[in-house]
Amino acid sequence: MIPREIIKKLRKIEIHTARLANDQLAGSYHSVFKGRGMAFSEVRQYQPGDDVRFIDWNVSARMKDTYVKIFTEEREMTVMLLVDLSASERFGAVAPPKTETVAEVAALLAFSAIKNNDRVGLILFTDRVERFVPPKKGKGHVMRVVAEILNAKPEGKGTDIACALDLLGHMAKRKAVVFLISDFIADGYERNLRIASAKHDLIPLQVVDRREEELPDLGHVLMEDLETGELFEVDTRSRGAREAYERRVAREKASRDQLFSRLKLDQLTIHTDRSYVKPIADLFRMRQKRARHG
Repeated sequence: MIPREIIKKLRKIEIHTARLANDQLAGSYHSVFKGRGMAFSEVRQYQPGDDVRFIDWNVSARMKDTYVKIFTEEREMTVMLLVDLSASERFGAVAPPKTETVAEVAALLAFSAIKNNDRVGLILFTDRVERFVPPKKGKGHVMRVVAEILNAKPEGKGTDIACALDLLGHMAKRKAVVFLISDFIADGYERNLRIASAKHDLIPLQVVDRREEELPDLGHVLMEDLETGELFEVDTRSRGAREAYERRVAREKASRDQLFSRLKLDQLTIHTDRSYVKPIADLFRMRQKRARHG
């Protein structure tokens, strides 16, 4: 049974993200994610200007007139949401916990997908696969997907992106659009990412809290690694300590960006204290522009 506070969050997310999907993303989503290709639809009589390569010579011979084949786009696609629910996703210093932003982003993408008659599936993971929801269509299914994220009680605390990508490889036999939503506080997933990106249209979405990128001057503080439970003291008064922390974060980001660049992935960073709609809309527009220019 879903707790009342989760139901309230679910309804709020539904109202907000469904409207955004309709008003701001539906059109660009359709043009960015093209479906599986073209499928034969019917034949009709040749008209001036038709491509002669599509003449159906067998039908033309039988009908003693010229007929051409008509093709339509196979629109239906599968969209897979791979959602990180590790303990670090519960962190929230300058905004609500990252899990709330993750749920809203997943809902926005899912509503955009069903608006275009696509199927949506879900893989929840920590240091293990926590939940798999097979792809289906419909608003009710999207609400189930979001409820699974909000109401999840993960058994694991760590992050194993590789295990989620491995399951994706077993469950998604045909090409899918894959949104990998995580804070990417993990390692050892490069090979799995390369394999998955070769088969699917994979888009990494990193959800970040500002305090993960820079340390404020808060004096002598005791910090906890949410995934390992390790406690350690940090003197945030020290400019050297703060700068060392920021350099390490920058190195990790640069390494991750290089990996995504090598694999030609369109990655996106979403901050919990900023709107996630504009970055996603900008990403879609960028992909639209690139598609138009070949």
